[in-house]
Amino acid sequence: MRKLGDKAGVSLLEMLIALVLTGIITTAILRVYTTQHSNYIIQDDVSNIQQNARATIDELTRNIRMAGYDLPPGIPAIVAANTNPDTITVAFRSNGCDTYLSAKMPNPSSELKCATSVSCFYDGQWVYIYEPGTGYGEWFEISHVQDGSNHLQHNTMTLSKAYDSSAVVVSIEYVKFFVDVNTANGEPLFMVQPIGQSPQPYAENIMNLQFRYRLFNDSIVDQPVMADIIREVQIIVIGQSNHPLDGENGSPRHTRAYRSSVYVRNLKG
Repeated sequence: MRKLGDKAGVSLLEMLIALVLTGIITTAILRVYTTQHSNYIIQDDVSNIQQNARATIDELTRNIRMAGYDLPPGIPAIVAANTNPDTITVAFRSNGCDTYLSAKMPNPSSELKCATSVSCFYDGQWVYIYEPGTGYGEWFEISHVQDGSNHLQHNTMTLSKAYDSSAVVVSIEYVKFFVDVNTANGEPLFMVQPIGQSPQPYAENIMNLQFRYRLFNDSIVDQPVMADIIREVQIIVIGQSNHPLDGENGSPRHTRAYRSSVYVRNLKG
């Protein structure tokens, strides 16, 4: 009993003090972790906004700079739509793929007999046919390319007329850019849509897209009357974060706006 009495135990007060100190330390550690995690999410969101906005601006800049290059008559280099978010459609020739008819078409549904090689064209491609003399033309889809005979078929659609032997067929980039705010998951997407194809997502969390157009008389408008008078396209891209500010769905998010401008050098002015 004497030996047992010499062994000091832990009192209830000491246990309570230890528990309080443990709770304080644990709370402090959790607060530090929560703060660091929150800062990490914010920095990650900012990085994602910058990456998506930069990708959007780079794609727009590359295409707008080429607008109007070596286009046949009848195709506008830029089609602007002040739709908030705005939409822009850009047209230009990116390669030397073209040919001309060797004989007049018997009827609008006839295949196109060409005078030069058609190996640069491909099945499913949308191309433009026009008459240099009148400037009349239209888009159509190539259903099959016959390399050996230099024929282009368009079985899926009939042309509006039977074109003469002077008609030219050219490959043209005709691309529409817009923001889709009505996606299935509610996240806005920057979309790219070549002619005749379905829109494809290019960048995530782009919530707004705005264009201003500086004309050759130095006036700035939201929607130019015609493309030939455009001197500069001013671009505003607004991106949003992946996560809400307070972590709850439907609450506000971080947003940032990025600006750029492109001088259009292939228009007549």
